[in-house]
Amino acid sequence: MKVLFAGTPEVALPSLTALMAAGHEIVAVLTRPDAPLGRKRIMTPSAVAARAQELGLPVIKANKVDSGTAAAIAAAGPEVAAIVAYGALVPEHALGIPPLGWVNLHFSLLPAWRGAAPVQHAVINGDEVTGASTFLLEKGLDTGPVFGTMTEAIGPADTSAGLLRRLAHSGALLLAQTLDGLGAGQLVGVPQQGDVSLAPKLTLEDGRVRWGDPALAVNRRIRGVSYEPGAWTMLAGQRFKLGPVAMRSDVQGLPPGRLRLDAGAVLVGTGSHAVELVDVQPAGKKMMKASDWARGLANKEETVFE
Repeated sequence: MKVLFAGTPEVALPSLTALMAAGHEIVAVLTRPDAPLGRKRIMTPSAVAARAQELGLPVIKANKVDSGTAAAIAAAGPEVAAIVAYGALVPEHALGIPPLGWVNLHFSLLPAWRGAAPVQHAVINGDEVTGASTFLLEKGLDTGPVFGTMTEAIGPADTSAGLLRRLAHSGALLLAQTLDGLGAGQLVGVPQQGDVSLAPKLTLEDGRVRWGDPALAVNRRIRGVSYEPGAWTMLAGQRFKLGPVAMRSDVQGLPPGRLRLDAGAVLVGTGSHAVELVDVQPAGKKMMKASDWARGLANKEETVFE
């Protein structure tokens, strides 16, 4: 089929590759405009734009699907649009441009975790299973009929970043199969059923560790925000970034946020038992092993994270 592909970050690349490998013709790629990256704020194309340019595909760069963008999409003549993490809503006036509509690959088992950050919320919430769904876009937020699903177990050490990478690849195959079925006229969407939960985009404040929470909740939050916005706490008035932690149920009674060194392990108290820091990033420095950072502390036993 003739396909418009809409996507922006690296997580969308496996789907673009899978659709081309399945023999679909990508008539145009819709992605967000170039954005400033790095300390020098160099204008850089999105991961999808860069790959599309390498492949010689026509690229439409737009922050939203306005009348001009809609006209460019219509001019490309797609039979269907496939959308994976484009980063903006498709307005109602553009939904009918492809005759077969817009098929979205969403990284949850709908209607669970509708919204911009489904994988992060699933990890923070402590879900044991997640997955991906393909569905037909309609006016509501992630409310359309579902074409297909696949499931993925969430392990106790999974981060949202690692889980999203797995889902991006397995979900890409689901998207290709969905478009194959639609093109053959053999696939019909099924209305969503079950309890609805929402997964709004996470803010920087969502990444702040709350040391008064139980250790399990601290662990889940840190793993859940690993993709973005990242886990952090405050130390001496500066933001201090954290990688995933290890559970230390053998260490009890350490006050929330207080640091303790134990046989080389860097422990921090929570609302229940302690957790062990593994990788940390002090303000103005690169990520390093927590043990290396702790060796440079002057008053180790008086260090308290806020």
